[in-house]
Amino acid sequence: MKFTDGFWQLRPGVTALYGQEAYDIDETDAATDGRGVVVTAPTTVIRGRGDTLNRPVLTVTLSSPLEGVVRVRVAHHEGGTWHGGFGLPGAVAGGVGEASVSAEGGVLTSGALTARVAPGAPWDLAFEVDGVRVTGSGHKSEAYVQLDGDAQVDPGIVGNARAGTAVPHRPTFVHEQLDLGVGELIYGLGERFGPLVKNGQTVDVWNADGGTSSEQAYKNVPFYLSSRGYGVLVNDPGHVSFEIGSESVERVQFSVPGEVLEYFVIAGPTPKDVLGRYTALTGRPPVVPAWSYGLWLSTSFTTDYDEQTVTSFIDEMAARELPVSVFHFDCFWMREFNWCDFEWDPRVFPDPDGMLARLHEKDLRVCVWINPYIAQRSPLFAEAAAQGFLVKRADGSVWQWDLWQAGMGLVDFTNPDATAWFQSKLQRLIDQGVDCFKTDFGERIPLEVDYFDGSDPSRMHNLYTQLYNRAVHDVLVKARGEGDAVLFARSATTGGQAMPVHWGGDSTSTFPSMAETLRGGLSLAFSGFAYWSHDIGGFEGTPDAAVFKRWTAFGLLGSHSRFHGSQSYRVPWQFDEEAVDVTRVFTKLKMRLMPYLHRLGVEAPETGVPLMRPMALEFPGDPAVAYLDRQYMLGPDLLVAPVFTASGEVEFYLPEGTWTSLITGERVEGGRWIRETHGFLSLPLYVRPGAVLPWGARDDRPDYDYLQDLTLRVFPGAEGTASVTVTTPDGRTESFEVDRAEVTE
Repeated sequence: MKFTDGFWQLRPGVTALYGQEAYDIDETDAATDGRGVVVTAPTTVIRGRGDTLNRPVLTVTLSSPLEGVVRVRVAHHEGGTWHGGFGLPGAVAGGVGEASVSAEGGVLTSGALTARVAPGAPWDLAFEVDGVRVTGSGHKSEAYVQLDGDAQVDPGIVGNARAGTAVPHRPTFVHEQLDLGVGELIYGLGERFGPLVKNGQTVDVWNADGGTSSEQAYKNVPFYLSSRGYGVLVNDPGHVSFEIGSESVERVQFSVPGEVLEYFVIAGPTPKDVLGRYTALTGRPPVVPAWSYGLWLSTSFTTDYDEQTVTSFIDEMAARELPVSVFHFDCFWMREFNWCDFEWDPRVFPDPDGMLARLHEKDLRVCVWINPYIAQRSPLFAEAAAQGFLVKRADGSVWQWDLWQAGMGLVDFTNPDATAWFQSKLQRLIDQGVDCFKTDFGERIPLEVDYFDGSDPSRMHNLYTQLYNRAVHDVLVKARGEGDAVLFARSATTGGQAMPVHWGGDSTSTFPSMAETLRGGLSLAFSGFAYWSHDIGGFEGTPDAAVFKRWTAFGLLGSHSRFHGSQSYRVPWQFDEEAVDVTRVFTKLKMRLMPYLHRLGVEAPETGVPLMRPMALEFPGDPAVAYLDRQYMLGPDLLVAPVFTASGEVEFYLPEGTWTSLITGERVEGGRWIRETHGFLSLPLYVRPGAVLPWGARDDRPDYDYLQDLTLRVFPGAEGTASVTVTTPDGRTESFEVDRAEVTE
């Protein structure tokens, strides 16, 4: 949200009270984080006693909940309502910072990160990583902002206007601005489908169901990562507005409504270090089951299907040697107008128990679609309403609307009994043979409602998805065990990375949408999410054969892979016979890569580093990769450049060293841009110089014994010894020391 009118003036209707100086600096025992520094920042420079009268102040408190992390709390009125931040499972009780105050000001040190407040005017709060200043809050950076009724801040419509879930107008805000250095680039802020580098953008953190071709996002995360070796998390699940060099071009501004703003500065120095600390604070992903890495095949959304249709797809995939691991039933496994009643539609699935048993006999896992809404026609609506399990309006009536399912209500997951009730419906499906759930929606969350626990609806709008996905993930963990629980979720916010997997939402079936889907995944990776998927071929419309084949190669070179669409089936022979060949080649390739991919998934809970990595995350010292969002690293050793053209032309960048094509074996010198033309059975897939790639012996399934007949493929380009670790699906781990001089490829 923009408050200023150029460099000198404010917009009409805007009053801003800036913290002008550090008047008093004291040590304090912060309520949550132990020893810290508290600063009184008057909104004018105090030159005499009279200046202290009728003068608002900002109270700025510094503390540290975790090594390498500094919490900054900026408050106008401390007694004002603050709806609280995110759950922080990694925060250390009592804090970890070392604070001191002297004539030079206040200092808080936590690991490699130091925050310094200079005494007097002008206001100056600096952040240093390993002794080097990386950013800071300077003159006219911290402000309490008031808007009158005619304020021309032009926030626009943020969120789904038609759904009535747009951001409400607020009269007061607190904002901070942190310095943006020359050449400094900003990444992250959730799964956003525009340019990967966020400089110059306005980003509103407010979950919405807008598709991948819009400025809206399903997964909004108020965390960004800087190329200068630090990250920032705004600790507010509500509406956070970012101006990334788009209002004050020398700064990143973030603002929240109300009286209090809280944020964390997170030390690097490398991008992986930042993500490691960020996910240690907000939650790390669990290990997901090996079977989930295999190909997921879907009924698609509005297509006609029954058990005979499903069986014909599965049998034909097997006949064509196309390995499938999971079959997904989308919405119409339940009867129309009943979503969700968690009952198989008896008109098309008269024997669900037998059908699920027959699918399991084919060595398949089963996923079913759900959402957190209960339609009025569902028998469960009256049951939930009578017990107070649905979100209510202020007058005590059940909140309902007709957008999506007629008369639907919303499960109130702030009510423990409602959560247990919802989970009981899922448990019955698990007992029946369902293995996992696609947790769709979670973004269209209303504001004019009352929650069971009294939560602020503005806070719950983004946070609702967390409670929804947690309820589903927990029941799977309880039923299946820690290592066998997996979701296919659309919505998320900070902390959602702890309940994987997430997919990219509703894309169109075109090359531009394929590219924007990749940008969303890379942005989400920079936001701390280790696993990610998308609808191969696009969701809206039917892709032509070229789009489907190019998207299939791309989709099978990620952590999770699913064929899914809206109005048409996504089995490859519906497109052409070459699409069958493409599916076979890249599915089998992924199965061979499972020792490598699964080990990355074992490491992610330990490091917070995602499987799919933006080039700037893996090569932060190479300026050529800073803006790259058309290629990525799959783990540390595989470079993937999807083809976004029907002609097969693709331009990509190889960092320095000798790279090897995994498909052709050709060795190519990097440090340069390369233009190639690829047939549908190929794409630029290069192995990093000196990599040792564990290569599995099977290409028909993802969950096999990776150690049996394992091959260690040694690629040229580096010297010395490499250590390679392989972990099997049942948890057995073995490490190997490999002499890189013994090149095998």
